[in-house]
Formats: sequence, C-alpha cells, structure tokens
Amino acid sequence: MVAAIFGSLASIAPSNAQTAPAAPPAFAACRACHNVQKDGKNGIGPNLYGVVDRPAASLPGFNYSSALKATKLRWDEKALDEFLAAPMKKVPGTRMPIAMPDAAKRAAIIAYLKSTK
Repeated sequence: MVAAIFGSLASIAPSNAQTAPAAPPAFAACRACHNVQKDGKNGIGPNLYGVVDRPAASLPGFNYSSALKATKLRWDEKALDEFLAAPMKKVPGTRMPIAMPDAAKRAAIIAYLKSTK
C-alpha cells in the first residue's frame, strides 16, 4: 500500500528533468552524418549540438574543409538558413553535399538546433 501511495504521488509531482525535443522529420537527412548529443562524437559531419550562434568550423576535433575554416561565419539563423538551402553556394568548397531547398523544413531544422543548448 505504501508503494502504491508513493507511486501515485510520484506521478503527480512536478518533474525538474528536461527532455530534449524531438527532431523534426526533415532532420533525418542530417542525422545520416551529424550527431546532436551533448558531448557526442563527431560523425562524417560535426556534432551539431549547440551549433546555433557558434562560429563556423570551431568545434574541436573535427576536420573541417579549408573553405569553411576560411569563412568568418557565425551560425546564426540567417547563415544556417542560407547554408542549408545551398551549402556549396554559401561556402564554395564545403564538404557538405546535401541541400534542403524547402524553407519550412529548414526552419524546422533550425528551430530544433536552437533547442539543443
């Protein structure tokens, strides 16, 4: 009976734990190369956890292209939107081959990336 009472109380008690928001369906294309976990390893592409407002080519341990290293980009929403729309147009010589032409899908991806801080 005591376990039942405490179990019931636990179910109504507010939780301080925060759960990470789910990635939008459009992010599936990104997940093939990118990790989005705090302290997660880099994959084919760099870990994107906390990427919003980070300077481009600044994550330690990832071998960025010289083209991306040479930019002065900061990954704000505008830069991310332009890069995701046409990576090789925004940064000629980048190694990122996949573009996301759909503006709504880019917005969903950027909103998700903003939530990973």
